Amino acid sequence: MENKEQNNMVKEPYSHYGLYTYADYLTWDIDHMVELIKGKVFRQAAAAPRRIHQEISIRISSQLFALLKGKGCKVFSAPFDVRLPAKSKKHEDITTVVQPDICVVCDPEKLDDLGCVGAPDLIMEILSPSNNKKELQNKYEVYEESGVREYWIIHPYEKTLLIYTLTDGKYIPSKLFTLGDHVTSGCIDGFVLDLEELFTGLD
Repeated sequence: MENKEQNNMVKEPYSHYGLYTYADYLTWDIDHMVELIKGKVFRQAAAAPRRIHQEISIRISSQLFALLKGKGCKVFSAPFDVRLPAKSKKHEDITTVVQPDICVVCDPEKLDDLGCVGAPDLIMEILSPSNNKKELQNKYEVYEESGVREYWIIHPYEKTLLIYTLTDGKYIPSKLFTLGDHVTSGCIDGFVLDLEELFTGLD
């Protein structure tokens, strides 16, 4: 497939083109971020993330990096490919490849030169006006099915945080956290996020 055709193909999900795999993904020569969710192509917004999105990502990632330095878990921020196998780890069998805003991986066996293969322990998505529907509907399902232990959804403009915790294979939602709350992780020991501190100075 020519590059021009590829660029046209990934403007939005295209079920009529069939389902794609990570093997296909690796052959594409494209100049923007795309994700595969159950074989369907999702194009990330063409523009760079907004400033507030980037500041939140840096604040959380740096806190996690300092906490986890020298320990078994590692933190990664987008762009970083997370492959979520359903059948096998072969490239041609993987139909979900996502790029979470932030993820923490505690099993070194899941890491390779291409990123992560298998469910991270914790995934955080920072919502923007262009991706709310995808994060809340499409990724929720694949993260739950793949065994992501905690899925944090941060809404920078409403200054809120919601956590889904995997319990007996199903996600259980937390209360809606907001300014003044100190939020702890059930899977990353010692991680406490002060939402007042996180959202201060972003307006």
